[in-house]
Amino acid sequence: MKRLRFHLLGLAHLATHRKNSACAYTQKIVKLARILKKYGHFVYFYGVEGSEVECDEFIPVSTQEILEKTYGRYDKSKEFFKHHPQDLAHRTFNQNAIQAILERKEEQDLLLCPMGNYQQPIAEGVKLLTIESGIGYTGVFSSFRVFESYAWMHYIYGLLKLDDGHWYDAVIPNYFEVADFPYEPEKEDYLLYFGRIIGRKGVQVAAEVAKATGDQLYIVGQGSLDNPQEGLALSAEKHIIYLPAVGPEERARLLGKAKAVLMPTFYLEPFGGVNVEAQLCGTPVITSDWGAFPETVLHGVTGYRCRVVEEFCWAVKNIHRIRPQDCRAWAVKNYSVERVGKMYEEYFQRVHRLFGRGWYEANEQRRELDWLCRYYPEQSTAASSQQEPMEDRSGEEKSPQQQSGLIVSDN
Repeated sequence: MKRLRFHLLGLAHLATHRKNSACAYTQKIVKLARILKKYGHFVYFYGVEGSEVECDEFIPVSTQEILEKTYGRYDKSKEFFKHHPQDLAHRTFNQNAIQAILERKEEQDLLLCPMGNYQQPIAEGVKLLTIESGIGYTGVFSSFRVFESYAWMHYIYGLLKLDDGHWYDAVIPNYFEVADFPYEPEKEDYLLYFGRIIGRKGVQVAAEVAKATGDQLYIVGQGSLDNPQEGLALSAEKHIIYLPAVGPEERARLLGKAKAVLMPTFYLEPFGGVNVEAQLCGTPVITSDWGAFPETVLHGVTGYRCRVVEEFCWAVKNIHRIRPQDCRAWAVKNYSVERVGKMYEEYFQRVHRLFGRGWYEANEQRRELDWLCRYYPEQSTAASSQQEPMEDRSGEEKSPQQQSGLIVSDN
């Protein structure tokens, strides 16, 4: 495979590092940089000072002083992240990033924009082939788009009134460091809601279900249990324990020990990474039955998808039917950095061939076409607690079928 050159953008409103675990965008950028470097590519990273990202050159294009001047000081564990595409932080970031990229760019470089039209001014300013690398938002702008789920891709196509697909779009799911989410087969007697505390995330449904089943519910995340604007008044509920957003280690512990994670979102969830994080820990999930969940939650195997309160309650009472090892196996085989890294490599190489013959260019190096395969738990499979090794570019790689003890399907 060809060694490529990437210009990867961070976020203008946060330093990009692993500790900002409440921000899904931040975590995807950190892990995408690792994937690119593991496959031998050259990476320029542009971010706020204090960022920690694997790259060949880190170019600070904004400062903590700019962030404080724009947003003031606030508790990010309790308050939602502050950002606006026209604020000082974004104007500063965009202007400096454009100048820095123009100083470094070469003709066949690729620009990666993880935050959609917030970063459109940069793309317009540097005129590189631009890829939106993880779309879970509506503000798309480029001609090359990686969506987090098929549900979200089709939803965006509908918003754009597109009746035909685009050959150089792709669906690549979110991806996770398996080591960050240790397998925990022994559960404690509590349910968990993990995420922003807003009505559309279904926190009130989680509270009602836990109360109906007599379970203790941990609510963990940014926001308040009492928020009239969100229709929330939960602080007086004795079965609820509230925690602000936590760091990576505590996040894994809470996810691993819960007997189930509740995600009854009202909106069409583009991906909902917490559900995969939970499954990596061997914890089943109970979700609504739309958005990305039909793609990420195997009903009756790694959790349950529900439509009404009675179904949610039944799912909680029967959560013991879900085997932790099946949750783990499904998540490791389909959503690890190692597995999804292969999907990104396939996609980036395909797009880069547009600098050659594109659609018609031959690829004599191809030995398989299984980048879209999915791997389903067998009834007898035991959970793997080890990561699959990432492809070594210098050696021969076994096919996923050879490495996996799981059933393969491309559905």
